[in-house]
Amino acid sequence: MGTIASEPQEQHRWLERLTGEWIVTGDAPPDAPPGAPPPEWTETVRSLHGLWIVGVSRGDMPGCGPVEMQITLGYDPRRERFVGTWIGSMMTHLWVYEGTLDPDGRVLTLESEGPHFDDPGRTGRYRDVITVEDDDHRTMTGQRLTDAGAWETFVTFRFRRKTG
Repeated sequence: MGTIASEPQEQHRWLERLTGEWIVTGDAPPDAPPGAPPPEWTETVRSLHGLWIVGVSRGDMPGCGPVEMQITLGYDPRRERFVGTWIGSMMTHLWVYEGTLDPDGRVLTLESEGPHFDDPGRTGRYRDVITVEDDDHRTMTGQRLTDAGAWETFVTFRFRRKTG
């Protein structure tokens, strides 16, 4: 069987904006003591020959201790969708992403299924929404589809590019 060479598309070049070294801060958990600093960790995102990006995050997560997380993202021109995965050392579920970029090229919405937020015996629908504010700042908002059929934000992470 021969190999199939792929050339980066515009969507692959968009993902390159996420490469680099980042400082990540998250919302303080609801049960955190008053005045507790929000969680902070680092993320390193690299490109795999312009077709995929791989990000590795490390830090401490309230209630979990030291954690490591990995994200992969690419673009499938045949399906006309962004695709990828996410794993974290604090859970056993492999999150499989599929998503689209908004017409303005700022917001990538990735959808996935996983353990239900309130009942791990059921499956729930989730979205991670990545918003690029500028070359050095972005956010990622985690949302879940409630039983009432509305998307509810449960966490927001802010990314700022490391400098110097």
